[in-house]
Amino acid sequence: MNLPNKLTLLRVILIPLFMILFLSCGTVGLYLALVTFILAAVTDFFDGQIARRTNSVTTFGKLMDPMADKLLTLGALVCFLAADVPYINAWVLIIIIARELIVTGMRMLALEQNRVISASFFGKLKTVSQFAMIIVVLINQIVMVGKDPLQGGFGNFLVMILVIISVVLTVLSGIDYVYKNRELLTFK
Repeated sequence: MNLPNKLTLLRVILIPLFMILFLSCGTVGLYLALVTFILAAVTDFFDGQIARRTNSVTTFGKLMDPMADKLLTLGALVCFLAADVPYINAWVLIIIIARELIVTGMRMLALEQNRVISASFFGKLKTVSQFAMIIVVLINQIVMVGKDPLQGGFGNFLVMILVIISVVLTVLSGIDYVYKNRELLTFK
């Protein structure tokens, strides 16, 4: 297994660690969850960079890298929903899950035709926006420890803006994937 694929697997391994730290380790856990999430997000950047530079792009990487991103994002959002984080509502999770199921379904249809749908620019932008939103949520949670969540001020406002941006980019990237790969949906 090459280094980029190992980095992708590391990201997957970090997901349950992040979730445990966020949900059950108090204030220290929030700090450690932030560090864990940033480490996982950094592996997303480096696995692709290394794969392209060393000409070691694999089908496994093309499939597992976006899957690891989805799992990391959804794991964080489930934690935020469970912790009743402001502006992270069920509808946010539902929209993101719906998009991910549609795109993953299209990737499976492509595989049946011996095609691999690689991540698009829109898909990468969506991932960056989601990762940024999650990092800001984590920082805001740390800042708000021991305070009334309704007094979050600028932090809560920033979270709300990033949630909106992430949801819009999620929907647009989903539309982009469906449109660019619409021939997969012509059933014969």
